[in-house]
Amino acid sequence: MPTTDPTPARRVRPLTTEVTAQIIAEAPAPGAPQIAPDLPRPIDPGPVLGVTRAQPGDPLDPTDVATAPPGPSPALVTALQSVQGYPCVSLLLATRPGPRMDRIDVERLERLRLNAISRLGAERLLEAEQETILLLDRLVQEAISGPTDRALALYAGRGVARAVLLGVEVEDRAVIDPTFATRDLVRALHRTPRHAVLVLSSSRAVLLDGAAGRLAPATGTRFPLTLRSPSGPEDVDGLRTALRPVDRALGAHLRLHPAPLVIAGPQHLVTTFTSLSRNVSRLAGTVYGGFDEVGPEELARRTRPALENYLRSREHAALAHVSDRAGAHRVASGIATAWLAARTERPEMLVVEEGFRFPARLSADGDQVTAAADVEAPDVIDDLVDELIELVLDRGGWVALARDGSLADHDRVALTVR
Repeated sequence: MPTTDPTPARRVRPLTTEVTAQIIAEAPAPGAPQIAPDLPRPIDPGPVLGVTRAQPGDPLDPTDVATAPPGPSPALVTALQSVQGYPCVSLLLATRPGPRMDRIDVERLERLRLNAISRLGAERLLEAEQETILLLDRLVQEAISGPTDRALALYAGRGVARAVLLGVEVEDRAVIDPTFATRDLVRALHRTPRHAVLVLSSSRAVLLDGAAGRLAPATGTRFPLTLRSPSGPEDVDGLRTALRPVDRALGAHLRLHPAPLVIAGPQHLVTTFTSLSRNVSRLAGTVYGGFDEVGPEELARRTRPALENYLRSREHAALAHVSDRAGAHRVASGIATAWLAARTERPEMLVVEEGFRFPARLSADGDQVTAAADVEAPDVIDDLVDELIELVLDRGGWVALARDGSLADHDRVALTVR
């Protein structure tokens, strides 16, 4: 395949000079305003048929492989999705968490690397894509010597290189397409979206930001705050007075960085705080106990069930929204219908089952979808669901992922339109 001639999907896909994709890991409630997370302007997507080349300091800077972020972020996903140009090489590998990649995972990663290089060779691209191959080799070597989570994603293209650790399992695969395979990153953000954790104790309040299953102290805030101790256990008014500055500081942070909130601490502190707070409209849950000596990893583990319950409620809301829109005949069901609707109508919300993948060929105009069994053929899109997610985000819609089987009446994919 010529490096300057993307597949029909990319040739007709609408592009603007400013990427407008919004990564919203949880679907907003029906009728709610669409709030974009804290995203910096992504890198310039370049000409329609060109390849995005990162600059130093960009999320995709190939000179920054060794210091790659430990997990996905909305900014990184947006940047990866903005890259256009064949070939973009993506390696996805399920791994065993540990301080260093174990031998079996190393062998499996090497097989994926060889598979990708073999496919490039079959397309007579080895000489033209030496830069991409060298970046891929470097990514693999860095990954082999580094820590692992539940999965690893490697992305290499001309001028682009990034390794990402994922807290969700993936299906092992090598993908060579005109864009990177970011569907698993979107899924990881959906399952572990950015959120805030407020930890209360009798003497102080701490605020942490969570993303990709990890917690870190929130920056640019007044936290940690020292609490003025009430005169005694019966001094409810004194406790409320001590907690009000915490609520004001929390509100200042959430106005700049909207996110679901988990509150942890002794029960009497948590219940008192939630009763007076003006910033619990997106309360994901509460966790009772003492956390003074608990580190970020343990705190993330203990708050995860509350976040998962919240995400399940958001999934139910997304499915209910599909049902409401179906009654008004504003749902495109099935991959082929949803793809055409995403291109020709105004997409609102895409809901897709997590395990659904669909290799496909597109017609010359990019509108018609045909299932493909020969996944490694140059004209086959490895996973049209991944392309559909990117297209909906590009056109201002949002995405929700649902458990397998929950969209059986819609052939595993449902797109609501405005």
